[in-house]
Amino acid sequence: MRLFSDLKDEEIKQVFYKKPGYFNKRSDRELLAYAMGATLYMPATRPNIHQDLLSKKHSGLTSMVICLEDAIGDDEVERAEELLSSELESLSIDLAKGLFHEDDLPLIFVRIRSYEQLLRMKNRIPNGLHLLTGLVLPKFSPAEGSRILSEIENLNDSGYCLYAMPILETKQIIQKETRLKELIGIKKVLDRYEDLILNVRIGATDFSGLYGIRRNSDTTVYDIAVIRDCISDIINVFLRADNPYVISGPVWEYFSSKERLLKPQIRQTPFRERLGQDGIKMRTDLIDMHMDGLIREIAMDISNGLTGKTIIHPTHIRPVQALNTVTLEEYLDAKSIVDQAGGKTGVMKSSYQNKMNEIKPHLYWAKKILLKSEIYGVLHEEYTYIDILQNETFTSDPQLVKR
Repeated sequence: MRLFSDLKDEEIKQVFYKKPGYFNKRSDRELLAYAMGATLYMPATRPNIHQDLLSKKHSGLTSMVICLEDAIGDDEVERAEELLSSELESLSIDLAKGLFHEDDLPLIFVRIRSYEQLLRMKNRIPNGLHLLTGLVLPKFSPAEGSRILSEIENLNDSGYCLYAMPILETKQIIQKETRLKELIGIKKVLDRYEDLILNVRIGATDFSGLYGIRRNSDTTVYDIAVIRDCISDIINVFLRADNPYVISGPVWEYFSSKERLLKPQIRQTPFRERLGQDGIKMRTDLIDMHMDGLIREIAMDISNGLTGKTIIHPTHIRPVQALNTVTLEEYLDAKSIVDQAGGKTGVMKSSYQNKMNEIKPHLYWAKKILLKSEIYGVLHEEYTYIDILQNETFTSDPQLVKR
């Protein structure tokens, strides 16, 4: 699979200087960590998941999480486990029949509630575990997390290929007096199981709930002071160059609304300059669907070093992927920095003649950009994310993918 698989080959060739690359669950972990893109969450009680996957209902989807935790009620756990087992069994049967190839599937994860649930599911879905790319571990803590990661390691030793994605979302993390000790403790656990960790995710909704806060569609997560403060420390601990992890952006909760409190958050100029009146109309359509807040938050994610994003609606797939594409200027800068990292050069003027590229301070950034370029591709010089959004008609089911 690859990102932007819903674009035609001629569109890919027209827009991309370097095409998005192909990947699957067995790709190199370092590369796969950047391949999550827009990760769609759905409850395990949602009907016909395997049919939706076979029919590729959600255009451009490359990663998804089937949730057994907060997306379902406490009274639904037994039923949800049964449904998940049935859906994965059906996928496994259809794969054996040759109705699809494993590479046709998005990266599939299951969000579990606990170590005990993992043990139950190991026995309930033995024929479906091989279809999973991994498990999402909510409310991650050092003690419980260690038990789960050890069990995942045991599963891999028995022939599976599973990764883990911990979610940082507990009160021990958001509360300032315990935060750094908890984050450092989690980091030590993840470092012990580094080969299993694909992504670190941020549970901004759970964090907000602990303070009775729910941001509206005109407010990004970075506008909420207590959440911004916490995200800053998560980045500080987990994105350090000496042993970094890929961190994904937190979920954007909104998908449509008829009334606005504040003015739109994306400027007219880039749309008007790129597409004229068609661009102005496109911007209006995005605003009507509250995509402007999402776009602004994605831009803030990227500015803060985050890659990809948790989503709860298929119309969010394209914006997340589009904004994470690499520009030609970024790519040429990154390639030049890496190529000149042999020690003979310290600083040089960029190929665009508009900045200085310092080898040592910019090398980590450059390596990240080159990894992203393998997954998201590199845009031709005259193209921007707006051109990719222009192809998106947002025709998905307008109803929320129920959590």
